[in-house]
Amino acid sequence: MHIAEGFLPAGHAAAWTVAAAPFVVHGARAVVKEVRENPDSTLLLGAAGAFTFVLSAIKLPSVTGSSSHPTGTGPGAVLFRPPVMALLGTVVLLFQALLLAHGGLTTLGANAFAFAVVGPWAGYGAYRLARGAGAGLLPAVFAAVALADLATYVTTSVQLALAFPDAESGVAGALLKFLGVFALTQIPLAIGEGLLGVLLFRALTTNARPELERLGILAPAPTPTGGSA
Repeated sequence: MHIAEGFLPAGHAAAWTVAAAPFVVHGARAVVKEVRENPDSTLLLGAAGAFTFVLSAIKLPSVTGSSSHPTGTGPGAVLFRPPVMALLGTVVLLFQALLLAHGGLTTLGANAFAFAVVGPWAGYGAYRLARGAGAGLLPAVFAAVALADLATYVTTSVQLALAFPDAESGVAGALLKFLGVFALTQIPLAIGEGLLGVLLFRALTTNARPELERLGILAPAPTPTGGSA
């Protein structure tokens, strides 16, 4: 998800920037609306952004010789819906490019599309499908967080394959190679991130239940009724 500065051809970098821009603009409006209508959610929004920044900044060596990162976008997508994460995720990538040399400015659009757009939408889709199928909150959160992580790296693999097709097998052959380098080795990390998401939401259900009820994550607790004497 952190394609390095200058790594993509200029045309590809520009195209991915154009593709990501509408989602980021929509996300900015969604954040402004959320803060304006629910000022109390500001703290949780900040926590979602900080969680994404810290988790996605962790750099782990990969058995393929590359490196892997958790993404951290799944919890925010479940809490505030994917449009909000389009902005938060892009801001996270911008600061990581400037402060940590993870990714870059020319590749910000491509990284944002994979990390802040596709990942959150895939995770949120998994969450909604799981809940609609009758799954409890925590299994649905696990599916959301794990798939948001994995979908990000699958998208990055597609972006790289389009930019650097194999000389003999073209884009399809390059995609298989990039998936083997990035997405396949990401599976255990996605599972671990899913479990971390479950722990996070267990803590939230204990310490921030009113906020989860307001966001529609949990049903309101039944009001106790007093019996007659």
